Amino acid sequence: MKIQTYREFWPYYLDQHRHATTRAIHYVGAASFIGFAIAAAVTLNAWLLVPAFALFYLPAWVAHFVIEGNRPATWAYPIWSFVSDLRMFAYWLVGRLSTELHRTRQQASAAAHS
Repeated sequence: MKIQTYREFWPYYLDQHRHATTRAIHYVGAASFIGFAIAAAVTLNAWLLVPAFALFYLPAWVAHFVIEGNRPATWAYPIWSFVSDLRMFAYWLVGRLSTELHRTRQQASAAAHS
């Protein structure tokens, strides 16, 4: 069944990132992307977006296959995945990711038992 809303997608996205190592690889990718995107904007050099996207996606995709044993959500939900990558990074930066992971897992567990 295809996910219809972003509200449904977010818990699915977090579930696809169960391992801390996978999430850490995503954080490095997100930070690299932001840095290269800022550099591209400041220097007006669009070519800097090539390494921005490469560093953002390629290591994360490898992590999904090797660590998580799943396919990247980006392939089925590219926009929502991009937003969620940055959202997960932001939650981690402000120290709220553990709470969010717990909350979404509790909701999934409650839904499975109802």
